[in-house]
Amino acid sequence: MADEKEIKAKDEGKKQSDKPAKAKSHRTKEEQAEKAGRTEESKDAPKDGAKDAAPEAKKATKAKKGKPKRRTVQEGKAFIQATFNNTIITITDPAGEVIAWSSAGSNGFKGAKKATPYAAQVSAENAATKAKVFGLEMVNVFIKGVGSGREQAVRGLQAGGIDIKSITDMTPVAHNGCRPRKSRRV
Repeated sequence: MADEKEIKAKDEGKKQSDKPAKAKSHRTKEEQAEKAGRTEESKDAPKDGAKDAAPEAKKATKAKKGKPKRRTVQEGKAFIQATFNNTIITITDPAGEVIAWSSAGSNGFKGAKKATPYAAQVSAENAATKAKVFGLEMVNVFIKGVGSGREQAVRGLQAGGIDIKSITDMTPVAHNGCRPRKSRRV
């Protein structure tokens, strides 16, 4: 009999330990804070007892959201990057912040057609119309690269209604460059 009682006691101990732990609460952090007696106001309120000062400070710091004022720029810079595969036109204000940009790829040209002079002209006209919204009238043009769309991109800017003040070639030229690869033996 004593053995049976010990066995029953062991089985009951196992049954109690086999019970799954209590499921975690599905309450949000706010609900848990309220249950514990803490509220959002008590967290944010200063300890010196000035509860009314905190909401007024929050109201004062909120900025009035509205439509941002569009800046007007009469003169800017136009950067034309003409590579063998694409032509990218970027128009900036005198400080260098981008106003508008366009590329042959962004105008729907794909593959080898991106490298054509026509694609460069279309993308330059597109960039010019985007920049005209900001009131741009005159640009200094900086050309970089040896792609086929160099001159045509400048003509595209003119066709877009932007006056060109100056044209500067910024194509990097290697002063003897880096060491060439070894010659191929055939």
